[in-house]
Amino acid sequence: MTPLEALKRYFGYDSFRPGQAEIVDAILAGRDALAIMPTGAGKSICYQVPALLLPGITLVISPLISLMQDQVKALNAAGIRAAYINSSLSESQISRALNLAAEGSYKIIYVAPERLESGAFRSFAAAADISMVTVDEAHCISQWGQDFRPSYLKILDFVDSLPERPILSAFTATATREVRDDIICTLRLHDPELLVTGFDRPNLYFQVEQTHRKDDFVLQYLRDHPGESGIIYCATRKNVDKLQALLADYGFAATKYHAGLAAETRKKNQNDFIYDKAPLIVATNAFGMGIDKSNVRFVLHYNMPQSMENYYQEAGRAGRDGLPSQCVLLFSAQDVVINKFLLDRKDFSDSDDEDAELLRQRDLQRLQTMERYCKTTACLRNYILEYFGEHPAAPCGNCGSCNNVYEQADLTAAAKWMINCVAETRGRFGKAIVFGTLQGANRARLKEIGATNYKSYGQLKDLPRDVLDRLLAQLLEDGYLVQTDDQYAVLRMGDITPLKQPGAQVLVKLPPRQEPERVQRPKKRSVMDALTKAGLELYQQLRTLRFEIAQREGLPPYVVFGDKSLADMCLHAPATVEGMIGIYGMGERKYEKYADQFFAVIDAYRADHPDAVLSLDAPDPKPAPETPAKTAKPGSKATKAAFCLTEERAAAFAYQDALSPAEMKEALAAVAAPDMKAPTIKDMEGWLLDERLIAMEKLPTKGFYYVPTPAGVDAGLRSEDRVSARGTPYSVLQFTPPAQKLIVEHYIKK
Repeated sequence: MTPLEALKRYFGYDSFRPGQAEIVDAILAGRDALAIMPTGAGKSICYQVPALLLPGITLVISPLISLMQDQVKALNAAGIRAAYINSSLSESQISRALNLAAEGSYKIIYVAPERLESGAFRSFAAAADISMVTVDEAHCISQWGQDFRPSYLKILDFVDSLPERPILSAFTATATREVRDDIICTLRLHDPELLVTGFDRPNLYFQVEQTHRKDDFVLQYLRDHPGESGIIYCATRKNVDKLQALLADYGFAATKYHAGLAAETRKKNQNDFIYDKAPLIVATNAFGMGIDKSNVRFVLHYNMPQSMENYYQEAGRAGRDGLPSQCVLLFSAQDVVINKFLLDRKDFSDSDDEDAELLRQRDLQRLQTMERYCKTTACLRNYILEYFGEHPAAPCGNCGSCNNVYEQADLTAAAKWMINCVAETRGRFGKAIVFGTLQGANRARLKEIGATNYKSYGQLKDLPRDVLDRLLAQLLEDGYLVQTDDQYAVLRMGDITPLKQPGAQVLVKLPPRQEPERVQRPKKRSVMDALTKAGLELYQQLRTLRFEIAQREGLPPYVVFGDKSLADMCLHAPATVEGMIGIYGMGERKYEKYADQFFAVIDAYRADHPDAVLSLDAPDPKPAPETPAKTAKPGSKATKAAFCLTEERAAAFAYQDALSPAEMKEALAAVAAPDMKAPTIKDMEGWLLDERLIAMEKLPTKGFYYVPTPAGVDAGLRSEDRVSARGTPYSVLQFTPPAQKLIVEHYIKK
């Protein structure tokens, strides 16, 4: 079997993504490999495909229990025998897994780095045929990485203990050049195939919002993105608890995650998010590594992260399926204070004093980088890419900065006064002293150091603080000033030679003084833009089926099929079940298990809507031949048209707290036109069944009743338990206002 055949057979993909084939070929040729690929670029395929084709076992070393569990579920669902060994298993379960592995039952085994020191595991490894050892999250091995883990240093000892050295492959999403070199050196990779695919994620939209009203922003954002799955990161547990409680009060299905919660609570909340029971999760940075949830449509940062590595890794959890997603960072000056407080309490006890001081300086430098990101008016995407060593040719044209409206101001004179002030301080003070001096502040500290006698004192008293901030950011970017990396971050002179040249200017982008009405950017949908309204209706039906299957099989919905696969089904709408084999992500195993069920929904939808156009690329339906209208005697029932509503009559509908089906029928009839047939409960319930918003439950005796599905509950349907005169329990549907609106809109004549 070739790598491409394995890719299609097990994963349902017709071709490799950029960079994947090079790494796969290098590993199969027996070479070590290091791949630095952004989240969502398909790192796991790079070692899973070779693992299938190499003769022995592949060990995947990962620090993340959740990643192991998700990956193993996905592999088993694809027909690949895989297992994990970590602290979530009992000793008897671990022993059984090792016995099965020794018998050759598994091709891929995920293992925590701490497990490598276990005597039982080393005994198994010494006798096993291990073809490859893969190090995931490889930046954890570098002391200069953002997430150094001492347990990773034991990996090389384990590899050296094996009878024969296997192929070594390492993968990470975020690594600067220094961290990359450290990985190669520490793991002692032999002439590795090095791949850096580029850090750009074109489907992600980056945005920074400077606001003190963060709660209001989050609430409005969630109202504007109903039903979408998202992560909201906060810097502290206190903020997580407070924000999650606020969202719950406003009716949003949001759970939370931080290290202060009990382990069982964390696990439950994480699973509720992964399985789409709670589409929103509010969390600290303790959450997310290894969460392979593909349909996260947005990541909001309630507070600024401590480093660009952390931010890009956390933001990168959005849009792993390649569909448009948003990454929004909410920034206020208090974020810098919070992060400095947290860094001051960071534990460096595992490092000697010299290394600890270097690491502290590195952390402060990273924090400054993030602060500048939040304040820059330049392209946000390019700022990120340049940090990781790339040099884009032009602004991306699709980020918060590129789409914002700025006025370019000539602040050359103000810039010279700021530079002069830094010169007068002799590089001894930071931004607070410099700004206070320029604004002529009446502070004891300024008098104490003699700043009130500087020539620059009070020279920029008419410039607002936010303008001074932007001016300083520009001077730092141009190199006229520099900011030290130590704890106090003092300002010092840079190279001001270019500013002395005739005609030299300092141009600063400023928001307009009278901001225009904010332009509402088009909402990025979570399915391909080519889907029509009918296509989106079918897409929702397929999502409902996916949820039901996932619930039944105990899998996260995205393991059954990703959003991109469902959208592909709507775009192509195969005419036969055999046509499902060409759908994106439809491997052989998934075809055998699920193709019939998803095809049945597609086929039923097309039968019910024969003229529906599902995508913009589909041909227009042929018009139905005109038939003469049948005449009927005046006053007969045939003279009345089928029930429907105009916009005007729909507006007159009387919404109530809750309506039974009979009451709903009466309320609809009250606003119906005289020449319309009366609505029927059967028609309403039939439509709800078609939309999979209700399902039938059998009574112990004859008959049945309807109950809302999870999608129906989300739409506002409720179930009221009752008991019949004979003592038989049953339920009656209840329509809350959202469900009432859904029914009314269904009957509006299009």
